[in-house]
Amino acid sequence: MPTYLKNRLGRALLGVAITAGAVTAVAPVAQAAPPAGSVVSPAPRAHVPAPSADAPAVLGRAAHVIDAKTSKVYFSKKADLRVPVASITKVMTAYTVLKQAKPTDVVEVTAKDVRYASRGGASVAYLRAGDRLTVEDLLYALMLPSGADAAHALARTYGPGVDAFTAKMNANARELAMKDTLYVNVDGMPTKGGGYSTARDQVRLAQAALNNQLIKKVGSTRHRSIPETAEHRAYSWRNTNRLLRTPGTIGLKTGFTRAAGYTLAFAADRDGRQLVGVLLGESSSSRRFETAQALLDWAATSRQP
Repeated sequence: MPTYLKNRLGRALLGVAITAGAVTAVAPVAQAAPPAGSVVSPAPRAHVPAPSADAPAVLGRAAHVIDAKTSKVYFSKKADLRVPVASITKVMTAYTVLKQAKPTDVVEVTAKDVRYASRGGASVAYLRAGDRLTVEDLLYALMLPSGADAAHALARTYGPGVDAFTAKMNANARELAMKDTLYVNVDGMPTKGGGYSTARDQVRLAQAALNNQLIKKVGSTRHRSIPETAEHRAYSWRNTNRLLRTPGTIGLKTGFTRAAGYTLAFAADRDGRQLVGVLLGESSSSRRFETAQALLDWAATSRQP
């Protein structure tokens, strides 16, 4: 048995009794109400057996964990429940940018980008108007400190305009068969209703995003500093993802709003497999990381067929 698993099997998290319904099969489930005006009903889902009784307890509203290569499902709890996903929206923002931009492209930050990010309590990368940064640097600003200013600058440039960029995000969601997802902005803040997605759809997005080596590298970076140049001031950003302290972990993105709770898209390389998961609607910031780690440990040694 791997050492990391031995060290974690004794944790209280894994010892919590799984109450009835805590882990459910992904049969057709009742969906959370979509934004006002939407009448689209999700298609019925195929039945997926519930994880075995020794699976970790998950107190968040929804979770889904798979093998990225085979799409084998290791764990599912209300994976098709439509809920807000907060800043893991920015995974789609990054994915959409890199479908049309080169990492070396240069974007100028405007006062509008800075003003937008300062409203509503969004996380920011403290970008300065007039600075000219590469797309790659802006992706670090987007993914590590979860900068809404970086999201706005990228969307404004590659929409062009935020509304057009958001439409591209939704088009990409359709291409990825994310049937229960609606993006209404580029940062996951609760403006315009905040949009919605599901754990299953966000795992599908994470699979696709991690096939892009730059997104994988950025999401796995704990700290990024760029020196001052004639084009921009110096910046230093730290990743909000505590899972990166564990060897083998691959990002991907944290999130939080009052409506969404604490959210997390996560992945790890284990014994030649890439495990990908999403946790939504957790009420405790620290517990989302503990739960994600427990799910990765459990899936890595699971004997499920």
